[in-house]
Amino acid sequence: MALTHYYLRNKVITYTFDLNKTPIIMKTQTIRKITQFLSILMITALFSSPLQAQDNNTSTKTAADQEFSVKGKVSDEKGVLPGVNIMLKGAKVGAVTDENGEFTFPKLLSAGDILVFSSLGYEKQQIKIDANTTYINLMMSDDLIEIMGAPNAEKPYKSKRSK
Repeated sequence: MALTHYYLRNKVITYTFDLNKTPIIMKTQTIRKITQFLSILMITALFSSPLQAQDNNTSTKTAADQEFSVKGKVSDEKGVLPGVNIMLKGAKVGAVTDENGEFTFPKLLSAGDILVFSSLGYEKQQIKIDANTTYINLMMSDDLIEIMGAPNAEKPYKSKRSK
């Protein structure tokens, strides 16, 4: 392996020849500049991260700031109600009661949140969560369902499509 140095416009160009006598060009000044740039970049990244001292003050959360899990059971006068929708008002988060009428809300709630309970044939109910609410036992009441119009039973339905 032979080394040959050439000076061209204040740059040192080193030619290295491998075993087949093929020149490999290495620009030492360029490699040195890249190394310096990466070193400066790493030092800047190391010292630019914010240093934070430990805080000895322990902040106490009020009951309104605390978040907690809410579970419950929904029923009517006949028994448990499966399939009741429970939604957090103003959000797209919700749950559905299981076959035993029980639910666990998937999101932690805080005081002041409102849960909306709805099911077909029952009145929609809203429950405001307070600091002591961890279990809800809700009794749903029937809602009047009106069907507008009267069915026409005088003549059977005939399709308008041609065969």
